Amino acid sequence: MTGTLVLAGTPIGDVRDAPPRLAAELADADVIAAEDTRRLRRLTQALGVTPRGRVVSYFEGNESARTPELVEELVGGARVLLVTDAGMPSVSDPGYRLVAAAVEKDVRVTAVPGPSAVLTALALSGLPVDRFCFEGFLPRKTGERLARLREVEGERRTLVFFESTHRIEETLAAMASVFGADRRAAVCRELTKTYEEVRRGGLGELAAWAEASGVRGEITVVVEGAPDKGPEEIGAEELVRRVRVREEAGERRKEAIAAVAAEAGLPKREVFDAVVAAKHSG
Repeated sequence: MTGTLVLAGTPIGDVRDAPPRLAAELADADVIAAEDTRRLRRLTQALGVTPRGRVVSYFEGNESARTPELVEELVGGARVLLVTDAGMPSVSDPGYRLVAAAVEKDVRVTAVPGPSAVLTALALSGLPVDRFCFEGFLPRKTGERLARLREVEGERRTLVFFESTHRIEETLAAMASVFGADRRAAVCRELTKTYEEVRRGGLGELAAWAEASGVRGEITVVVEGAPDKGPEEIGAEELVRRVRVREEAGERRKEAIAAVAAEAGLPKREVFDAVVAAKHSG
């Protein structure tokens, strides 16, 4: 018989949030694949667990190479436990390749549900939670980041992003540029930890706050979905802003105007005239 792959959620901050089953799985697994073996050691010590199985590293740098080894263990009947530094494996963390490979070999895959920064931030944001989508980390390069934000500019569902300490200021400024400074959002940092903070406001306000204060720690950003605007509600200023955002991302003006006109359901000439008028008035 083949073994079982267990995806285990780990605390995103407070170790007391560890699901009760996690300790048992850590103790009994034949193999524990951990994103960071040092963090795993601290976690097992905090839970008072001594793993009996073999511990191996499984992170972005060796994920492709190590996946076949773990699949071989699974096919041979082993119980393999996959844990990441925080939260659920596969959610912006290693795991997808192993799950896909295990499924292909008809290996049973199950989970120990645990804390999730995505759902925690969403619940704390104060924004609509009935429909949402998770966008993970945005690209590091400015043009690629703007292009990705443009892709979801009209998304009606609440948006959830992860971001690093070093890029949060640029990201909030880019979001304010693409989505509009008044779009509501929440910056959630250090969730469940000692210095947990949830800052709510318009994207423009949050961008200014981040620039002035500096934001540190693990960060999740929740952004309100796009309002339901008809073509008649989109003014000339907004049309010009959308064209400018596309140009900053590397599009030629002609293509940017055509794309904005298509999005807004307007003739290209109307968008072109708005851009020309703005140029002359500036």
